[in-house]
This record gives sequence, C-alpha cells and structure tokens, in this order.
Amino acid sequence: MAVRSKVKSAKRTRKKMHLRKRIFGTPEKPRLAVFRSAKNIYAQLIDDAHNTTLTGVSTLTPTLKEELSKTKSKTEAAKIVGKHLAEKAKEKKIEKVVFDRGGFLYHGRVRAVAEGARENGLVF
Repeated sequence: MAVRSKVKSAKRTRKKMHLRKRIFGTPEKPRLAVFRSAKNIYAQLIDDAHNTTLTGVSTLTPTLKEELSKTKSKTEAAKIVGKHLAEKAKEKKIEKVVFDRGGFLYHGRVRAVAEGARENGLVF
C-alpha cells in the first residue's frame, strides 16, 4: 500500500471514531452503517447494545445480482442497496435508524444508500 493511501485510510478511521462517539444503535433504533470500497457498497443495521448485526445488504448479495446487472452506475446500485435494506428492516419491524456514514462524506454512493432507504420508509 502506498504512503498516500495509508494516510487517507488513517484520516477516515480518525473521522469514523469521532463520529462513533456520538452515534449508538439500540434494538429499537439500530445504527445504519455504510462502508464503500472501490467496487462495492455495504450497508448493515447494527444493535450496539448487544453487539449484533440485525441485517445487512451489499452489492455482492446474491438476491440482488439480477437487479444490479441492469444498473449503469455504482450510485444507482447503492440506491438499490438502500431500498433492499429498508425492506429487510420493515420485515424486522424496524422503522427508525441512526445513520452512520463511517467517516465517508455524505455524498455520492453514501448519500444514495440513505436516499434509497428513506424512499422505502426508513426514518433517520
């Protein structure tokens, strides 16, 4: 790994820890954590009180492969991930969440996940 990417990764980790001091998920209002890599995006609902992941969806989820193959951009795929996460949350009777952008800017794919989740009924 190049020095520049190590510095960038360290900065994101520092931002993430700063955010996590204030954001805490409960069973009633879990934390919607987003992670984006160069190719994929991952979103999961986490109950920090019990240290458990309630549900998760990513661009690698087998049930989404057909729908994601029709998308033209990674941002569109991120929005689909957000919509499917909201559907899974509804199945578990979760309506409210706390959004954790994971040190990433609220822009682009991270924002698309949030918008997709909001469009399908999650409140945050």
